[in-house]
Amino acid sequence: MQRKQKNSPWNVTPWFSPSCNGRPTWSPGDLKKVLEARTGLRPAEQLVTYKGRERSNSEYLDACGVKNKSKLVVSEDPVSLERRFIERQRNARIQSANRALGAIALEVDKLADQVKSIEKSVSGGRKVAEVQITTLIELLMRHAVKLESIAADGDSSSSSQKNIQSKRVQKCVETLDVLKVSNARLQTVVVTTKWETFDTPATTQWELFD
Repeated sequence: MQRKQKNSPWNVTPWFSPSCNGRPTWSPGDLKKVLEARTGLRPAEQLVTYKGRERSNSEYLDACGVKNKSKLVVSEDPVSLERRFIERQRNARIQSANRALGAIALEVDKLADQVKSIEKSVSGGRKVAEVQITTLIELLMRHAVKLESIAADGDSSSSSQKNIQSKRVQKCVETLDVLKVSNARLQTVVVTTKWETFDTPATTQWELFD
């Protein structure tokens, strides 16, 4: 049997016999299992047609009138073809979502490091510019919006990563909100240098001689 494209039928007449391998009765389901390696299609993805009519897995081929050298046609189930197309689209969306989640995770890593740096400064009593805190909050909220727009499409791994990153962003924002209040209470430290002053030296009156 010559291999054809998956959307083309296979004529199994040259080599199939309903009583092959010593089995007196075969069903279309049995035939599909034999053809799986040849067609590359799983049994559930195949249709067996005899005399222009699809044969179900519960029928026996000899009861349908199939004899040695009878013409049987095996083709791909259109429903299976559509299902595989939908599955490919879903996989493509999942891959796209994973790439987006990976990129966001890297950005959140960088922002989280900055949050730790600010937290260390404020905890040590060093006031930081408020714009640093507000800018970080804004950047984190942008990533939160991006995460919300990513569709995990039912993929458990993508959903898990999305939840992890969302919680990280939320935790960073909450930390910054607390630091913003604490930072506002700190006094700005102004470092001044006191210079040592010296008295003006006394002048000496010199006697002049003609």
